[in-house]
Amino acid sequence: MKKTAAKAPKAKSRFPAGWNQKRVQAVIDQYEKQTEDEAVAEDEAAYHDSKIMMMAVPVELVPAVRKLIARRAG
Repeated sequence: MKKTAAKAPKAKSRFPAGWNQKRVQAVIDQYEKQTEDEAVAEDEAAYHDSKIMMMAVPVELVPAVRKLIARRAG
């Protein structure tokens, strides 16, 4: 009697919704090709974006801050 191989269940994607290996590789490629000056400029631009606030939060408060942000967003 010939045995047939059972198909394994489809593995759950290891990427967030909307992401796949091709998209991840494109991001990796972008940052690997980026010069140091371009990286610094990108970081500095994030600090000057009026829609984003950068702040230091004590590590022990991070879970509470995340909950507040999630509650506000959702």
